[in-house]
Amino acid sequence: MQQDDPGDGSFPSPMTTSMVASFLNTTSSPVSPGPSSPSFQMAKSTSFVPPARPSSTPFPHPETRNPQICCLDDSESSSDGSGWDKSSTEPVDAASGRPLARHFDELPTEVHEAILDHIFGYCVSATSRSTMRISSLTRGWSTALRHSRRRELTALALVNRVWRILVQQRLFRHIKLKATLDSITGAMDFLIERPHLAEYIKHIEIWFPVFQPTYGPFALSNTLTLPTVTTDGLTNATYTLPGDNCTLDQVFLFVAATLPATKVLTLEGGERRKAPGVVHFDMSTGPPIEERRLEPLDSVRTLVTKGQWNLMRDDEDFKYLMRALPNLEEWQGSYSKPKSKTYITAAEFMPFLPKHVTNLNLCMESDYRREGVMPSFYYKVVQKAHLCSSLAFVLPSLEHFVYTGRICHHFFYDAARYAEHQTTNLRSVDITVKNCCRQSFSFHDSGSGIQDMAFIDAFEKLVLSAVRSMEIFKKLEYLRIRFVDLDSVLPPLNPFFLVQGGKCTGVWSDVILTEMNRVRPDVTFPGLSDSFGNIVYSKDGRMIIAPEPSKTRITSLKLANYRSLATRITIQ
Repeated sequence: MQQDDPGDGSFPSPMTTSMVASFLNTTSSPVSPGPSSPSFQMAKSTSFVPPARPSSTPFPHPETRNPQICCLDDSESSSDGSGWDKSSTEPVDAASGRPLARHFDELPTEVHEAILDHIFGYCVSATSRSTMRISSLTRGWSTALRHSRRRELTALALVNRVWRILVQQRLFRHIKLKATLDSITGAMDFLIERPHLAEYIKHIEIWFPVFQPTYGPFALSNTLTLPTVTTDGLTNATYTLPGDNCTLDQVFLFVAATLPATKVLTLEGGERRKAPGVVHFDMSTGPPIEERRLEPLDSVRTLVTKGQWNLMRDDEDFKYLMRALPNLEEWQGSYSKPKSKTYITAAEFMPFLPKHVTNLNLCMESDYRREGVMPSFYYKVVQKAHLCSSLAFVLPSLEHFVYTGRICHHFFYDAARYAEHQTTNLRSVDITVKNCCRQSFSFHDSGSGIQDMAFIDAFEKLVLSAVRSMEIFKKLEYLRIRFVDLDSVLPPLNPFFLVQGGKCTGVWSDVILTEMNRVRPDVTFPGLSDSFGNIVYSKDGRMIIAPEPSKTRITSLKLANYRSLATRITIQ
């Protein structure tokens, strides 16, 4: 952590009005400059009348100002004894009638905040509902509110006392620490000496190292030799397991003791081959594991877990974490690599998700590429668990759901069945499909992509089940199901289905149209087309893209047309 406190409490002398104007015009003001101010000679002339200050201007009274009035004349009928012009809300010079120069630190706080917002970017409250708008559902908290030039901007805290508070609020709003004993101890000492800074911290991000340098007291033990690609080719490099990592219990004790205003907690478990799991408790001292509890964090509303496999490897790890966050509302979890264990364990602990969690964002796989066949690890998953059923169990209690990974039509069918006798507040669902999980399939009929008709049929079943579930989830106003293939020859044809603002776009078929008209008769399908837009077919069966493609996005994808792609026809 970097210290931004000036320390001795001394500040430079206040800026003058000319300095403020220069600063706004050269560094901060995003608005075009207006007409120039009247010159001094014009101000001296008797024909010049200073403009009256609007009555809507904040702070019209002089009680909180120190205008340093001079040359007062008691004979002036328009001015009282303090030099305040009764006919105007501006402090004026009693002799010349000119508005007095105002000090920079006397400007309204809103002006200072506008300047700093232009430099730092606009801050949104960590508990504001605007952070969960439909347009930003998939936005993560990983880089939110952390400025790339935070070290250079610490000097701005020395401008004046107002900027000291405003700048430090922005610099310390989101901090990131390494989960080692030295780092946590240093941060605690720093905040104990400056308790006012702890109140500014709203987002604390803590990452657990999975590597240890080859020097130091732990270099001679717990070594691993891993293959590494260098300029000379493939060689072996020696790494050591981390030896100074703190436990998850110590992390929670640190946050509870020093950061009472934390709203967002990020835990990053890291990823590496055979990476060690994060230790929850120090078993060398204290009560047995059955009696252990993490220190509760009542202020945390959002939990972000990255490299989740190292943080939670069974349902007991999940329960320990959730019990320590009694007021949690949002959980964003992601795995670094696809494994059979991640799907199996997630299916086991997902039914234990607390009811007070209303926003769920779960990423199982982030590799946006099609598959020739189903990977071997998922064959193990099919034999032991089905994540779709576990996610369906918690969906009725959610308001916003975002998911990336393997999913099938059973998810919506089971969720509608669970919600049939419940009061649901589900408002948005955003699903990115890696592949459609199929319980029974052949080895050569399990891939994904626009040229795999088995996948297109499974995608149609998924969309159809989602449409039918809208009969139960009556408050659902945003639904998006999409497949992303970064290697696609025709990216505009990647299937998607979107319901937003009373309109529906994407893939369609006669049965989808019929079911949508039944469950949501007010939803329309603008621009239905039987073709793929600017993609045409030649007489010899080749698919040709028009030389000048339309600038508008393809919003109508008839599912029956994908059969032509499944025949592996030539695409030009």
